[in-house]
Amino acid sequence: MSAVLTPTSTPAPQAPLRHPQLLLWAVCALSMMSTAGVALPYPILAPIFVGGPVDSFTHFAGLPPELLMGLALAVNPAGILIGSLFVGPMSDRYGRRRVLSITLTATLISYGLSAVALAQRNYPLFVLSRFVTGLTEGNVAVVRALLADWHPQLDRTRSFAWLNASLYIGWLVGPLLGGLTLPLGEAVPFVVSAAILVPCLVLLLMGLPDDKPMRHAEETDLAHPVPLFVAMRRQQSLGLLVTDPVLRHLAALQMAYTLGVNALYEFAPLWMLQQAGLDSRGIALVTAVQCGAMTAASMLAARIGSGPTPLRRAARFAVVAAFGLLALSFAPSWAGLALIPLLGVPLSFYNALMPAWMSERFAAYGQGRVMGLLTTVFCLSNTLIALIGGGLGMLSARWIMLLGGCMCLMAAIGFIRFARQHS
Repeated sequence: MSAVLTPTSTPAPQAPLRHPQLLLWAVCALSMMSTAGVALPYPILAPIFVGGPVDSFTHFAGLPPELLMGLALAVNPAGILIGSLFVGPMSDRYGRRRVLSITLTATLISYGLSAVALAQRNYPLFVLSRFVTGLTEGNVAVVRALLADWHPQLDRTRSFAWLNASLYIGWLVGPLLGGLTLPLGEAVPFVVSAAILVPCLVLLLMGLPDDKPMRHAEETDLAHPVPLFVAMRRQQSLGLLVTDPVLRHLAALQMAYTLGVNALYEFAPLWMLQQAGLDSRGIALVTAVQCGAMTAASMLAARIGSGPTPLRRAARFAVVAAFGLLALSFAPSWAGLALIPLLGVPLSFYNALMPAWMSERFAAYGQGRVMGLLTTVFCLSNTLIALIGGGLGMLSARWIMLLGGCMCLMAAIGFIRFARQHS
């Protein structure tokens, strides 16, 4: 079976880049700083809720802190899920740079609201601010689409690998900052997150060229322009699942895989707190080592490239990740602390190979729309595992890792079969 491609848009001609490598470095620097702000709160939520004081914030409405933490974890990717339906496609329509500038500004403001909520011990405001932050954090889809626009001047797989490396560096720096600044006050990490985005905006305006939006078929009649909300409804990423059965199958497998991956991303801090007794600084250190391993693996992936069978290679790395998660659900604390960083290696190779393959295979739908679909699936699975894990976490984080490993293994088997049909 082959993808049913019915192009809805055509790329506007781009002028050749004088220094394409400089553009790649600028995009990577922007992504690194932005991701550091996104990642900074993650290792501190478990200490704030589970290890924090018993008050109206950590026991809001008489609920257990594990459930409140799960909800606080879930609303952010839920916001990203809703935002990513439109952020990527709208960047196809209005340009990458313009959409990035709007979303980064909105994210900066919402981080300030999170800091105010913590200072006032206002749990509903904190949840609302985390949701609003998520609405504007779907920028990875836009950045990936920007790099895909410049293929072949920038090789897709190598560009995505370098982009992933910069994202992992952000995940390395962010948790370290969060863990080190939490003792200064629970609101301080979010103030730091907002401050990090200021140089991001400066780099965006000074370092990225002003790109031209794609021309859509419905816009050929200039006398009857399509309203914004009508265009958003038509171009949102989930519409691809109706259009293309291959993408629908792939999205289902990606959902199962990312459920397992997000079990690790979201609840490894809780695992480290429950099983190893680490505080926010210890959690930040282990997370930083994991991100360092992922950065190194991404740089290696950039050197190796995609090869002749990227889909099959991605499936093999999904198998390795599945067995690693299953092992983490049974491992003693000392072995788990070593395994968590090592799991970053197969995840990094998969994250370089799969988006590059999809970017090439489904380019006719618009890079922003396709990358937005990947972000949408990731965030939906993130939201689901955060809600499910909040309940399982009251028993043990090991149950969360067991569920994640089983989902990842099921997806890996499906990917192997999918690769045999579509390589």
